[in-house]
Amino acid sequence: MSDAAALKDEIRKLNARATAKKMDLHDLSEELPQNWQSILTVAQETYDAFRTLAEKRAELKALESA
Repeated sequence: MSDAAALKDEIRKLNARATAKKMDLHDLSEELPQNWQSILTVAQETYDAFRTLAEKRAELKALESA
């Protein structure tokens, strides 16, 4: 498997994870004020998932333009 293909596969997995985290954050917001203590944890996990996804997309773009 080429580097680009492996990276695309990783991006697909990261996209699924980021989407799941987005939904966790959305579900938490609908349940407020219950579980308000977990806002920072869920938000940080969501942020981290999308940051990693953005980094990998940029890496793929750089690889494909090289």
